[in-house]
Amino acid sequence: MTEATTKPALSFEDFKTEVLNDYKIATTSRECSLLGRREVLTGKAKFGIFGDGKEVPQLAMAKAFKNGDFRSGYYRDQTFMMAIGEMNIQQFFAGLYGHTDIEHDPMSAGRQMGGHFATHSLDENGNWKNLTLQKNSSADISPTAGQMPRLLGLAQASKIYRNVNGIENKTNFSINGNEIAWGTIGNASTSEGLFFETINAAGVLQVPMVMSVWDDEYGISVHARHQTTKENISEILKGFQRDENNKGYEIIRVKGWDYASLIDAYQKAAQIAREEHVPVLIHVNELTQPQGHSTSGSHERYKNEERLKWEADFDCVRQMRLWMIATNIASPEELDAIDENAKKEVLEGKKAAWTAFVTPMKEEQQELIALLSKAANSSENKVFIEKIAGELSSIKEPIRKDILTTARKALRLLVAENKHSELANWITTYTQKIQPKFSSHLFSESAKNVFSVKEVAPTYDESAETTDARLILRDNFDAIFAQHPETLVFGEDAGNIGDVNQGLEGMQEKYGEFRVADAGIREATILGQGIGMAMRGLRPIAEIQYLDYLLYAIQIMSDDLATLQYRTRGKQKAPLIIRTRGHRLEGIWHSGSPMGMIINAIRGIHVLVPRNMTKAAGFYNALLQTDEPALVVECLNGYRLKEKMPTNLGAFTTPIGVVETIKEGKDITIVSYGSTLRVIEQAAKELLEIGIDCEIIDVQSLLPFDVNHDIVKSVAKTNRLLVIDEDVPGGASAFILQQIVDEQNAYKYLDSKPETLASKAHRPAYGTDGDYFSKPSAEDIFEKVYAIMSEANPKKHPRLY
Repeated sequence: MTEATTKPALSFEDFKTEVLNDYKIATTSRECSLLGRREVLTGKAKFGIFGDGKEVPQLAMAKAFKNGDFRSGYYRDQTFMMAIGEMNIQQFFAGLYGHTDIEHDPMSAGRQMGGHFATHSLDENGNWKNLTLQKNSSADISPTAGQMPRLLGLAQASKIYRNVNGIENKTNFSINGNEIAWGTIGNASTSEGLFFETINAAGVLQVPMVMSVWDDEYGISVHARHQTTKENISEILKGFQRDENNKGYEIIRVKGWDYASLIDAYQKAAQIAREEHVPVLIHVNELTQPQGHSTSGSHERYKNEERLKWEADFDCVRQMRLWMIATNIASPEELDAIDENAKKEVLEGKKAAWTAFVTPMKEEQQELIALLSKAANSSENKVFIEKIAGELSSIKEPIRKDILTTARKALRLLVAENKHSELANWITTYTQKIQPKFSSHLFSESAKNVFSVKEVAPTYDESAETTDARLILRDNFDAIFAQHPETLVFGEDAGNIGDVNQGLEGMQEKYGEFRVADAGIREATILGQGIGMAMRGLRPIAEIQYLDYLLYAIQIMSDDLATLQYRTRGKQKAPLIIRTRGHRLEGIWHSGSPMGMIINAIRGIHVLVPRNMTKAAGFYNALLQTDEPALVVECLNGYRLKEKMPTNLGAFTTPIGVVETIKEGKDITIVSYGSTLRVIEQAAKELLEIGIDCEIIDVQSLLPFDVNHDIVKSVAKTNRLLVIDEDVPGGASAFILQQIVDEQNAYKYLDSKPETLASKAHRPAYGTDGDYFSKPSAEDIFEKVYAIMSEANPKKHPRLY
């Protein structure tokens, strides 16, 4: 355990200039917090969560933060962002108001509440900028400790860049792996499992990570005695402290109000992490929270008078001021002048942000009022139209909801008179203009999105024999690693033994432990490794051993990866490939297909469900040409089945979002994916023997789904539809049916009720009988199809039961 000490470095005049500038940043940030709270309480902003009380340690962190470094933090770090020059006063308030213009709110274009910070890794075309020439902040998320797994990957990227040959040309992302990943978290959030999982993993991997814990003794209203053993996170983590014989962490404790010691602590931490690639934990204690947790409540309700007095006395900005006066760095009058100037600048910045926020909406308001006045003059409902127009006009500071609600209500008054077309066109045009401000960039909108990939079919020698399907995956991965030195794969058993199904057999021996690596049993941080490394220009493949265990990582996938492009409005990306295997095998936790849960939780990530290993290999090849994240679910019971070995390994692609008809038929369209297709094919053969001809379509990808609308073309031919799925009833089958009936309007062609056949509502039981009585069998499929055809023609197909 290391206690920080003060170490002078600059001449006094230079030091004074630097300290005064730091104090100016601190007071400016504090004024933003104070005025920001008032903006919420007066109704101009919806919610506020600020960094007051954490200003001084963030100044120290910013001094040690270099170009190329990355931050993965939480929603208190506004002072840090100001100190590194990545946020100004007006941008702070633009974020508070939710300004939808990325130029005004560069953090998220109004998509996140204030306090969530990001820098731009991508240019206007979605291409990487040179990240080594700028200070970088990965986009924050609100879930406590959710930033931790990504932090691990951001740090590991430096390890990869320093140790892997062949990627020396990736100078836009790293200079010899010298970059540090800086994490921040509140003391209460260290109780989360993601914190401990990440801390352990970083210690194992020995990555350049500096983890700051801002400790103000509370988690909202809950004191540390209810949060942390011994009420001290560094005390209970001291077993991680490295020594002469064991690798681990360097752990530093420092008081959050002690400016000089903080500077020294952060400089020391940076040197250790940057040069030695050793993780550092800085426990910054004795911090305060002057305005409480957020604008939702008052901390006077849960802090006693003694605590409140201590917080007032040991407020870090106040203590910095007292220290500057005591050491003759500045007089009280000089500091008063800085304080007054900060108040003035913050007030002016706030006003400018508000004017920029409301001006476009006021213009839109006046445009609609003029249109409504024109429409009212020739309408029988003139009085009513003028009334709602007047109500809109009376709103001094309208929002777009007010504007569009008024227009849509007015439209109802004009439609019966057939005088509504101009207003209808205005509403359509307005919605087309405004909706993308809230809905764009869920997926990539760059030239490298998944739809940019051209299909390349696998090619075969005429004499090609069938082989175990897992060898196609193995040899295709071999081709990928040889062609793309920035690719790497990691997961449980992925390294030494070549994964549990031998799809990576021999790859670690050939490409080394940095590129083909084993990982601990820690799914969430395996995902985090992938997210962070993908954000720094690498092409990681994160392997989750079984689909059932994806649930450990689903929160990170949902809250972080799936929202990344959206919450930065296309200014950050993480083209991570997640590899797993699922569907039928044995028992509750090795044969799950919770696809409905997955596709509804991770919109923003593509979900690909290949039926065999050639299709899976084609998806990996395709995804490496894109800039988007995806989940690939290989069929767990398909590795030993036989497939022909393609000759163009690493080059052929499976089209994403395109279905494939694997059997043509005329009586009914059956739609499915994955392992179940083999069961369907068996049932279809038996149905054909009694004169029922099934058309079988493999959807291949659930997200995106049938972008060419080929399924409805099949339904138009057969006039019947059955969706079969291994998920629970109402799971992925419900999604597929909704897409076909709702989006593709297949209902127009149906002569029979569209139906689904899914697994039982419980998890699959163990063994062959467990599978038979839990998931759709060939007999279930036969009888389901037969019943549909029997209803249509009972004479030809009399009821079985």
